[in-house]
Amino acid sequence: MQPFQVLYEDNHLIAVNKPSGLLVQGDSTGDEPLSEMVKKYIKRKYNKPGQVFCGVIHRLDRPVSGVVVFARTSKALERMNKLFQNRDVDKTYWAVVHKRPPEDEDTITHYLIKDPSKNITKAYTRPSGKAQKAELHYKILGKVGSYYLLQVNPTTGRPHQIRAQLAKIGCPIKGDIKYGYSEKNRGGFIHLHARKLSFIHPVKKEPCLIDARVPQDSVWDQFRQLSN
Repeated sequence: MQPFQVLYEDNHLIAVNKPSGLLVQGDSTGDEPLSEMVKKYIKRKYNKPGQVFCGVIHRLDRPVSGVVVFARTSKALERMNKLFQNRDVDKTYWAVVHKRPPEDEDTITHYLIKDPSKNITKAYTRPSGKAQKAELHYKILGKVGSYYLLQVNPTTGRPHQIRAQLAKIGCPIKGDIKYGYSEKNRGGFIHLHARKLSFIHPVKKEPCLIDARVPQDSVWDQFRQLSN
């Protein structure tokens, strides 16, 4: 049984709800990535001979869940890449944090430098060397027990941006020990979920909104009514 849910599919694109723990694209671990799993799904469903095209457009960190869109043709890949590069894709994430953010709603800007050797991104409040500017908007959607649910809309798309920026304002994501949360979640995932992607379809030129339900989990379940 395939570990992902297909959210949207046509001749040009396929979008799936990625569970946490899966790589989007292969790396040195040798673990089978989501892109290969989607290729197998397409090959099996359409009984395609030979190689199947499945272009990686964007990525989610391994411990993050949610919407991932792949291109089924090279034309769609090229056009979707341009949409992401031009920031013509609206991205909505949900994050669970333990500490209340400074404001109910705010836009925050930092300057990020990634350390590849440690696979961690550091956030600075002022420009520093080769740091890349990163901006996101957050707002509190609700509170259940000791946890707050944030909606996060990044303007830029930097590596580990949401994780690093929320940690910088004192609100590390639940389970994200790499960025300062006090303890791991069982299974190593973090409570960050790519909830929605919205864009103009690169071929059909129609509005395209793809949304993914949050995983089944005792904490996410407390906020599940908000995703109906």
